[in-house]
Amino acid sequence: MTLNLSDLIDRNAAFTPHKPAIRFQGQTLTYAGLAARIEAAARALKSRLGIGRGDRVAILALNHPDYLVLLYACARLGAMLVPLNWRLAVPEQTFILADSSAKALVVESEFKAVLEPLKAALPDTRIVGLDFAPEGGATFDALLAGGTGDSHNPHVDASSPLLIVYTSGTTGRPKGAVLRQDALMWNAAMSQHMHGMTAEDHVLTVLPLFHVGGLNIQTTPALQLGATVTLHPRFAPDETLAAIARDRPTLTVLVPATIQAVIAHPHFAATDLSSLRAIATGSTQVPVPLIEAVEKRGVPVLQVYGSTETCPVSIYTRLGGDLSRKESTGLPGLYCEARIVDDQGRDVPPSVAGEILVRGPNVFFEYWGNEAATREALKEGWYHTGDIGARDEDGYFYVHDRKKNMIISGGENIYPAEVERVLLEHPAVAEAAVIGRPDPKWQEVPVAYCVRRAEADAEAIKAYVASQLARFKVPREIVFVEALPRNALGKVQHFVLRERN
Repeated sequence: MTLNLSDLIDRNAAFTPHKPAIRFQGQTLTYAGLAARIEAAARALKSRLGIGRGDRVAILALNHPDYLVLLYACARLGAMLVPLNWRLAVPEQTFILADSSAKALVVESEFKAVLEPLKAALPDTRIVGLDFAPEGGATFDALLAGGTGDSHNPHVDASSPLLIVYTSGTTGRPKGAVLRQDALMWNAAMSQHMHGMTAEDHVLTVLPLFHVGGLNIQTTPALQLGATVTLHPRFAPDETLAAIARDRPTLTVLVPATIQAVIAHPHFAATDLSSLRAIATGSTQVPVPLIEAVEKRGVPVLQVYGSTETCPVSIYTRLGGDLSRKESTGLPGLYCEARIVDDQGRDVPPSVAGEILVRGPNVFFEYWGNEAATREALKEGWYHTGDIGARDEDGYFYVHDRKKNMIISGGENIYPAEVERVLLEHPAVAEAAVIGRPDPKWQEVPVAYCVRRAEADAEAIKAYVASQLARFKVPREIVFVEALPRNALGKVQHFVLRERN
């Protein structure tokens, strides 16, 4: 396919130039305006920052229309966007910028604490301020105003890599999943099938765009179809409810933690939800009481299963389909396949648990600069998710457990190895193991079991972890033990600790 992803915005601008594409804080960007801004951004990135095909451009910001402008500008140039999780600690963000060798960083003023360590790690990275003028740099608007020349690079099409989305790694360091432009196109087609989405829809996006969930479950599918997206900088339950009543969106995505926050809000019962055709949710097993609380207000709840590596739409329930299996995440998507296999890679019969495998054009291309991890995860085109699930007789999928030790807290992935690596850097900690503890608000929170090397204060250890990792990764409790349970090979048995917990 010779088209690139930005061409779809141009086509929608040709059909409906005056239609609202993105609404944000009382301002409206039409499709014609969005297309023009994408063109200006691509021209400026190329002429002023020297962004070429394959170069990496990072962004560290709350949700903002220019987040999407930058995505499509990178698509036009054949460059790759690296979205940075603003909830991460500065050392984590600096690692990602260095690992991806970002040539440029667009940063919001709220997060400019990353700039000093970035200068030390990557002194040649060009800095652009989304809402301020950094030292020696320009604002995003000033950058666009000074662009010259054309806005394209040669040899760019739908097969060009577009996104490097970092996901926490089992080795304790994040891995960058590379998604090609066509992965987003096929993902959008499945989202449109899942939601019965049309150009008449109005999507409310409150989840962060640095996650493929916030970016690709509804937002990019809507823009590629010519629908309207209302963006919020970040999720807040009162503002979400007010926007549903005021702006009357037809679709939105909420993870279980944000659904819980919305239904617990005092205005939930009285808020007019009648504009919503559906709420989509996923990222972890969805508690049935949350689904029922939303359905009691007359809004269908759609479930979607996937991961960063699947863009993420891969298995889902469909609006107008069978929603009676409330513990099921649905059927394989329209354009991808899914299997359940045993440890030898053989398909298992219905109701038998095994590993979930996904194959399709929505699946990631590789882990950035990590051939070994790519080979382990991608075998004969099948992505080995590491998640355990089963199918029923009708082919509906049920996710039983997640990657062996992964913790999902409020929709955020936490790998114990990542937290354990930091714990072991503390001089008082000789051994460490981190598990998830059920939590009524966040689904799970991390808890650390530590063997002391010396006298240690739990709060001091937590403070050290907080200086290196995002707050949501900091153990809620430090449990000091004499020894960690290990198997015959010396590996820590996390499942034993989970049973104790």
